[in-house]
Parts: sequence; C-alpha cells; structure tokens
Amino acid sequence: MHMADALVSPVVAGVAGIISGALVVVAAKKIKNSQTENIVPLMGVMGAFIFAAQMINFSIPGTGSSGHIVGGVLLSALLGPWAALVTLASVLIIQCLIFADGGLMALGCNIFNMAVCACLIAYPLIFKPLMKYPASLGKIIWVSVLACVVGLELGALAVAIETEASGITALPMPRFLLFMTPIHLAIGIGEGLATAAVLYFVQKYKPELLMQVRQPDSTSSDNIRFGKVILVFAALALLIGGAFSWIASSNPDGLEWSIYHIIGETEPAVSASDKIYGIAQNIQNATAVMPDYNTNLARIIGGIVVVLVIWVLSGLLQYRKKITPKHHE
Repeated sequence: MHMADALVSPVVAGVAGIISGALVVVAAKKIKNSQTENIVPLMGVMGAFIFAAQMINFSIPGTGSSGHIVGGVLLSALLGPWAALVTLASVLIIQCLIFADGGLMALGCNIFNMAVCACLIAYPLIFKPLMKYPASLGKIIWVSVLACVVGLELGALAVAIETEASGITALPMPRFLLFMTPIHLAIGIGEGLATAAVLYFVQKYKPELLMQVRQPDSTSSDNIRFGKVILVFAALALLIGGAFSWIASSNPDGLEWSIYHIIGETEPAVSASDKIYGIAQNIQNATAVMPDYNTNLARIIGGIVVVLVIWVLSGLLQYRKKITPKHHE
C-alpha cells in the first residue's frame, strides 16, 4: 500500500506529512514519559522483523495480485500503540529513503495509511477491547483478523481519499474503492492469520509480554526481560530476510493491482509541471542506495538499519529523560 508521489498533490502531501509527523512526535513523547527502557531493544528487533516480513508478498488466489503484512496491530499488541507507531514509522521512512519504496512526498500519507490507521485506530478500538488474555487460538485468530481487516480497509479508504483530494490522476474515487476494498479485505485476512500465529506463540512462551501491554500500570517493564524474545525475533527476521525471500510473489500489490485495472498501468506518470516532484525524486535518488531492494542482502541490511535507527532514536529519548531532572534542580 506504499503510495507513489504521482498519486498525491503537494498540498495533500504537506497536510498528511504534518499530521503524521505530529502524531509521531506525540508518540515519541509518550515513550519518553513512560517506564519502558527495557522495551527499546524489542522495538528495534520487532521493527527488523516487520521490515523483513513486509518483503514477502503472498499471492491472492484468483486475482493476479499479492499483499504483504503491515504489522501495525501485531506491533501494538506487543509494544503498545505509541511505541508501535514509532517503530512502524521508522520502517516506512527507511523503506522510502534507502530502498525507494513509496514516494518521498507521499511519505506522510504512507505513515498515516499504514501506521496510524493500524496502531491508533484499529488496535485501540477493535483489538484491545475484544482481546482478553489468556485467550484461545480461535479467539486470537478472529480478533486479529478483524483488527487487521479494519486497519487495512481504513488505510485503503485513506489512499482513495488522498488520491481524490489531490485531483492529479484519472482515478475516480468510487471506481478506485471498488478495487481497493475487496483486495485489501483479502490481504487483511492474510495479515490477521499471520498476526494471530505470532501472538499465539508469544502467549504460549512469553505471556507476560502481552500482559505488560494490557496492564501497564500493574506490571512494570523494568521487571520483564525480553532477551529470549529478542533473540527469537532477531533469528526470525534473519531467516525471513535471508532464506524465504524466494517465495515472495512477483504479482503487483493491492494498490498497484487496483490502479492497473483502472488506467492500465501500475503507477501513473509523475507530473512534469511542478518542480517539487523533481526535487523530491532527486532527493530520493540520492538517498536510495539500494533502490527496489536490488541486492540479495537488502532485507538483512534493511533490518539492521531499522534496529540501529530505532535504538538511536529511542536512546536519545531516554538520554533526555535521564538528564531532565538534573536540569530542574
């Protein structure tokens, strides 16, 4: 669901960027003011895991399309919605800048459509009220599927609204939604099943991780050690990135598939009349050292970069948090 610059106008891109940026800043402050020092390494490794998992597109039978997990609901269930937002936004930023996955102008839209809709809407309004631990596998599955479907459908709706508001493409909103809605329903079901599998595994082998998220006031993260979980997810990220990339579908994703069925190509041409598109493209060309994941090690390298970026950002937040009391003395 990574939008390209050709879908958004500078005004829509700017508004989405301001909204998404403001929410990420709020999320960073929430993390800074909470007792979550021990969760920072888990944020990094989960970010790497989601980065690797997003590279594995699965085919949607009978459609000629494919989809990949977004990971917002899963991250929120393990980290809490604010830490999940920072983690997923970091993944999307790295995908955009280093791998040219999604447009630079459209970055704010992509953060809102994929991270905000899942972490700050689907998780707190759907997943959290319905899920009570310990839960049966059946309940974990249906709640996860429901939350993931809602998150993806909201994201698909946001894509259509942003495209319509931009008014620069031949993608009429009703017809666009006619294709976007059913294909992302199928993708949401697939993501929900994958999310449920991970959550069932965590509940079985590290249930206190889930309880800490559900009851943050009664279970301090200082009393929980994430070492084994971090090692497991780090190993899974390496395994997915290094060993399973060959199973990824080459079919267009849900957004590209929807666009193709309307205009006959997977991505509209970028407007040549506005210099801002050229500036954004030039910046992205300069930063994208591995465009389109053009190396077999891209998934592993990307995962490592995700970990480093999240650890550095979170480390700066925690450093500022520790020196703040001295400043007030």
